[in-house]
Amino acid sequence: MYNAGLNHSGNRMRKLLLIDDDERLAESLRQYFAKFELELDNETHPLKAIELIKLHSFDLIVLDVMLPEIDGFETCRRIRQFSEIPIVMLTARGEVMDRVVGLELGADDYLPKPFEPRELVVRIQNIFKRASTVNTNSVYRLGELRLDVARKQLKRNDVEVATTAAEFGLLCLLAQNQDRVLSRDEIMQALRGLDADIYSRAIDVLVSRLRHKLQQPELIRTVRGQGYQLVNR
Repeated sequence: MYNAGLNHSGNRMRKLLLIDDDERLAESLRQYFAKFELELDNETHPLKAIELIKLHSFDLIVLDVMLPEIDGFETCRRIRQFSEIPIVMLTARGEVMDRVVGLELGADDYLPKPFEPRELVVRIQNIFKRASTVNTNSVYRLGELRLDVARKQLKRNDVEVATTAAEFGLLCLLAQNQDRVLSRDEIMQALRGLDADIYSRAIDVLVSRLRHKLQQPELIRTVRGQGYQLVNR
């Protein structure tokens, strides 16, 4: 059941896992996603889903907030303990802070319910495109860090630093624009995917997560009222 299929060109289809207790939603999304060469599996129980992610190779997780056993926030936190797989969170709640919490826990994007399947597909495709929007021939030395865009690797003293797709995309964007201040709007345009209604907070959360993983807070400078810049001395 969890073996990735091939598309009409013979290439491996993207393998997605939906964690949602609405089985009717899973079936409708499975049929719709197939039109875009996205293969969708689903699991209604988050604890079982976490074990599946440990055992099988998925390209992206679609995670509902309202779940039995443990909620989507706790599920996201547990997944981030062992994997940096991209995560799109689904929430029926309208509160902005609920969405911010998901981003703080390591989600790459969120989408409030109810939603149009096409919008979810677009957000998923945007996540997959993020790495391809940067110059893939570049290797950057950032203090004790080595950023290899082509290999999608970030290493500290030859030890890989795990990042989410959004964090890696942000670091690549900043590295390619060293010493230039990038506004939150410019970052949003480059990374895409996050709703405009909380984009400022979302970018701040993303920068905070990245700084924590870089362990070199001086690399990313906050320019009050303007945005962020990478300062690599």
